[in-house]
Amino acid sequence: MIRVNDDITLEDWEVTEQFVRASGPGGQNVNKVSTAVELRFEAARSPNLPPAIKARLKRLAGRRWTKEGALILQCDETRSQSRNREIARQRLVELIQKATVAPKRRIKTKPTYGSQQRRLKAKKVRGEVKALRGKVGDD
Repeated sequence: MIRVNDDITLEDWEVTEQFVRASGPGGQNVNKVSTAVELRFEAARSPNLPPAIKARLKRLAGRRWTKEGALILQCDETRSQSRNREIARQRLVELIQKATVAPKRRIKTKPTYGSQQRRLKAKKVRGEVKALRGKVGDD
């Protein structure tokens, strides 16, 4: 069981881990030992996550979110299987905690009268500069 915060805890059936061989340097160890972890969290089926948090989590996850509604995290940072497992679980918790924070609604503001006047004056000056670039007539 993984504890995210006081309200959210993830059950064991929601999270599955698979160990695979890591890529990159590491000599013989890389070819023999499956140290990289692939953590799969069944987010869409999770009864512990409210729909709003699921929607924000899906947006935050991006390509890591599958069509079935699972979140897949991979970690092959260290040569230790247990450490990679801890890092992947920690990333999952951080991602869910980030999804629990609702974004602040943007309040539309009206530009001040002075800023509108300055903008229009700048446009007029720029237009005059461009108008002077025309062809020179035969006078």
